[in-house]
Amino acid sequence: MVVLAGCAGFGGYAGVRQLRQPAASPSSTPAPLDQALAGATVAPSAAPTTSAPPVSAARLAAALRGPLADPHLGRHVLAEVRDVATGTVQFAQGGTTPAAPASTAKLATAISTLSVYQPTDRFTTRVAAGAQPGTVVLVGGGDPTLTAAPPGRDGAFADAARISDLARQLHGVRRIQVDGSLFTGVGVSPYWAPEDVPSDYASPITAAMVDGGRDTPTAVIRSTSPDLAAGRALAAALHLPASAVSRGAGPAGARTLASVQSAPVATLVTQMLLESDNVIAECLARQVALAEHQPASFAGAAAGVRLALQKLGVTLGAGMVDGSGLAARDRLTPDTLTRVLLVAAQRTDVLDMLPVGGWSGTLADRYVSGATRAGAGVVRAKTGTLTSVSTLAGLVQDRDGRLLAFALMADRVGSSAADTEAAEAALDRVASTLASCGC
Repeated sequence: MVVLAGCAGFGGYAGVRQLRQPAASPSSTPAPLDQALAGATVAPSAAPTTSAPPVSAARLAAALRGPLADPHLGRHVLAEVRDVATGTVQFAQGGTTPAAPASTAKLATAISTLSVYQPTDRFTTRVAAGAQPGTVVLVGGGDPTLTAAPPGRDGAFADAARISDLARQLHGVRRIQVDGSLFTGVGVSPYWAPEDVPSDYASPITAAMVDGGRDTPTAVIRSTSPDLAAGRALAAALHLPASAVSRGAGPAGARTLASVQSAPVATLVTQMLLESDNVIAECLARQVALAEHQPASFAGAAAGVRLALQKLGVTLGAGMVDGSGLAARDRLTPDTLTRVLLVAAQRTDVLDMLPVGGWSGTLADRYVSGATRAGAGVVRAKTGTLTSVSTLAGLVQDRDGRLLAFALMADRVGSSAADTEAAEAALDRVASTLASCGC
């Protein structure tokens, strides 16, 4: 069990916005849309065929030449493909060139989190006795999925701890303080765009929040003060007015009056990856920072992820300024992403966490028609979208059953939503080419 606490402040500006985030709930897996998966009841296997013939770099390059030249990807397309069985690079186009990774950066956050915590670990939110009679302190544990939903009702995330369970353990409360002592620094990255917070995909990052930084479980736009929203949720459960809530810290060594535990770390990582949730990503990156003895801030989170990956033999570099990839300033190379994916491929639990083409998460409605159908069920990948940036990184089985790790980064596509959709479709055609290639 992991017991943690905290909260943070506000800030910033950056010059790019994230175009969209999928609205699907992470609480359930949608039915497969591709006809090839229509009879399936579980996600397709990602296990490679050990007897598959070796990859021919020349044939692979020939197969990718056309799809990578798609004009919808713009004039700057970076790519790398590795054979997972051998770890060797089979194709590279600017593989060591840094570019904005967008949400493919969440792969680094996922692997680093699972390297410093056990999949079964949980984060604890507690209520401690305050300095004055009748005052309690809600001590955030860095669990972004804690829900304000009443008993029997779904919150924003499955398997979440509940504010109502905290309230059941409390009596005689008149005032609530929200403790912000765990996460440090500003709550909004100075490298995020002004329209990023509040939005449907981001809020200030605090260690005390409910429903992914929302004021209510069903809110579309996230909160500007998620710590106070958590305090107000506890107040409502205790039939207290919102005016009873303020920020503050309890006395040292204060007695714990109530506590709840988050969903397991593995569940939180899965929810982050499937729906590309930026708030979960930033909270998990700060948990990595704490495990690596770094400040639980944006800079500390990036440093913590870097240190954790270094222990796994992956050099991340100094290009990341957050844990979600939302910052336009973030930089990773395709080579780094495929190295992260080699580590991921060693763990079947991580393979099961990735969105599957035509099946789940941010890939549920992709690979369902036309030339991309070859990728349905065999492409497992993390998507990434910022204005003028479209990325895709993951694992794919080729026609012979060979497992390939790939990273595709196009950072000069058009700036409209239509441009983004066209670039995503072009990236899917590249991944589907890998799936159908007997290279």
